[in-house]
Amino acid sequence: MSNGKPPEGEDVHLIVAEDAEVIVEHYPEDWLAFVIFWSLAFIVFLQFFTRYVMNDSLAWTEEVARYGLMWVVFIGGAMVTRRKTHIAVELLSNVMKPGPRRAALLAFVDFVKLAFLAFLAYTSVTITDRMSIQRMTVFDLSMSYVYGGVALGCFLMLFRQIVNVWRNARAGWQKPDDITHQIAAD
Repeated sequence: MSNGKPPEGEDVHLIVAEDAEVIVEHYPEDWLAFVIFWSLAFIVFLQFFTRYVMNDSLAWTEEVARYGLMWVVFIGGAMVTRRKTHIAVELLSNVMKPGPRRAALLAFVDFVKLAFLAFLAYTSVTITDRMSIQRMTVFDLSMSYVYGGVALGCFLMLFRQIVNVWRNARAGWQKPDDITHQIAAD
């Protein structure tokens, strides 16, 4: 291949695709989000069916669907935090070469996320406490039950971020690519 051409009989591909290993995880927040999501799907279908097929809508379905969606969002946030797949702008850390400055930037980002989630968890408890005097529209229950699910999701996200910070600190705040694809400095 010294002249830029492949040797005779060798098949060369410009794009090589490999299947990634599929890992099925079973964590408590996954199961909780799964149950709430499919309960929501059933409730929304029930709402559609009673409204458009039977012409007599159930009053409680809209309210329960709205509150269930809040629960799914915040409990799903814990899943996303565990997998480190929140939306992020990683341009600066991606263009920096592996080293102490990049590790310091990644550590700073981790601690900012940790501080934000701690503030969010604290605020969710405060709101849950304040909403205890409010009542739901259809059910005669306290709105603190609704916001309790939000607080649960916030604390799950905080816990998962603490675990992420611990693991990243032990790895020296290196990205997975840093270990497998070390690029020599120019």
